[in-house]
This record gives sequence, C-alpha cells and structure tokens, in this order.
Amino acid sequence: MKEVLVARVTKLAGGVWRVPTVGKNAINSFALEDSDGSIVLIDAGLKGAKPKLVAALKEIGKAPTDVKMILATHAHGDHVGAVQKMHDLGAGPLHAHEDDASFIREGKMPPIDQSQILARIFKFAAKKIPASSVSGTFVDNEIIDVAGGIRVMHTPGHSPGHSSFLLEKSGILITGDALFNLFDRISFSFAIACSNYKMSRETALRLGDADYEIAAFTHGKEITENARDTVRKFLKMRSDS
Repeated sequence: MKEVLVARVTKLAGGVWRVPTVGKNAINSFALEDSDGSIVLIDAGLKGAKPKLVAALKEIGKAPTDVKMILATHAHGDHVGAVQKMHDLGAGPLHAHEDDASFIREGKMPPIDQSQILARIFKFAAKKIPASSVSGTFVDNEIIDVAGGIRVMHTPGHSPGHSSFLLEKSGILITGDALFNLFDRISFSFAIACSNYKMSRETALRLGDADYEIAAFTHGKEITENARDTVRKFLKMRSDS
C-alpha cells in the first residue's frame, strides 16, 4: 500500500499555517489564505520539498494551482529550492527582494562571509541553488497587498536581500533566517551561512521594534505567548553582550 504523505500543518491564525518541510519544524514554509481563497506561499523549502508542500496544500483544502504568489525570504537553497517545481504544478510567480533576485534567477548562492573561519574552512559548501524565474521584486517597508497586507522588513546580512515579513492583519512576524528558534531556543543565524554575519546580527534588532503577537521562524517552532517580549529580551541580552 502506498504511504500517504501528510505535512501536518500548524494553524497560527485564521488563514495562516506553518508548513514543515523537514522534520517537525527544522525547515518551515508558510501558507497564507487571501480574501479570494487563493494562497500566498512564503518560501518553498529544499529542492525535494514539493511533496510536502503539495500535501500541506491538500491538508488545508487547496492545490498548487491555488497558489497565486510565492514570496522568498532569501536566496538560499532551503528556501527557494522547490520554487520551480511548484511553478511546474501551476503555482504563481515568485517575488523576492531586489538584492536577492539575481541570485535566484542565476541559481547562484549569495557570497559567504569570508571573515568567518568556518566559512574559509568549508570551501566545499554549496555555491549553487536551484534556479527559478523571479517575476517581481520588493523593497524595505513595502506593503505587499495580499493576505491582509504583508510588510517587508529588509534584514540583510544572512543574504544581501534577506527579508522578514510582518503579517499586519494577523499580527504574525515571520523572521526568515534573521532569527532561529531550533529546539525552542532563539539564536541569531549561523555565521557560516551569512553573507555578512555582523550585519545580520545588527539588522535582526529591527525585529524587536515591530508590533506582533506571534513570532514564527523558518527554522524552529513559533512563539505564541509573549512573543514580542521574548524576542526583545533575547535581542537586548545579545546586543549588550
């Protein structure tokens, strides 16, 4: 008997779901339902994430053809890996920050911060990502007029165009890789994965200034209680150290 793949989405708010594509929350995408019933997908996981994404859409009563737009937090292979495969199934166009768009189109990994020792040691790290078309770009503080309004928070450093998203209607912050919450422990992005590690830590401080009730992470489980205070406490503690 063929195994039925279930993504086991987590509902964060009305019309907002976290979609795990690796493990329970090691790598997450997010599905947002717009007023017309269509779906906005934030990130598309690794190259092999398509079955999980399709299963997640089915779980919420949708199909790839219901995805009218994909938003990328940044140009890394664990976030845009399955974009082209989703396009092949009828999903809508990809939008990315203008500073990351060319990396995605050309299938190139953004440069890694060579001031970090591990980055110099691991020279064999991936230099390519699955290429896909980018139909639109966005900039800092732009409000994307879907799903009640998605505010772009440019948080560069992890990549030049790395962006976090504030879902204004539902009060949810999607950090992208500006912050991780693996094993329920908040941390900055890993230095070995950053284009500019110092900048990534500095721009993450912006996330403490936003107004939200839930903090959701592309790596790790969401924080649903005292989310903003918890994030601000972490940022203050680390910025003072």
